[in-house]
Amino acid sequence: MSLPRPLDGLCAIVTGAGRGLGRAEALELARLGAAVVVNDYGQPGRDGSGEASAAPAEEVAAEIRA
Repeated sequence: MSLPRPLDGLCAIVTGAGRGLGRAEALELARLGAAVVVNDYGQPGRDGSGEASAAPAEEVAAEIRA
């Protein structure tokens, strides 16, 4: 028997979902049944330095799909 998923049919948008708390939030919302839009600009440095990358968001999205 599967557990109820209280967020089935709902959608969540999580900004900063590639790392840290945003990642944890996106994964938990998906586990609870929400369709999740994963968004992360992908800046590697806290000061905004470095090249932007879609990799962090893509990794979380792939984990949710799996």
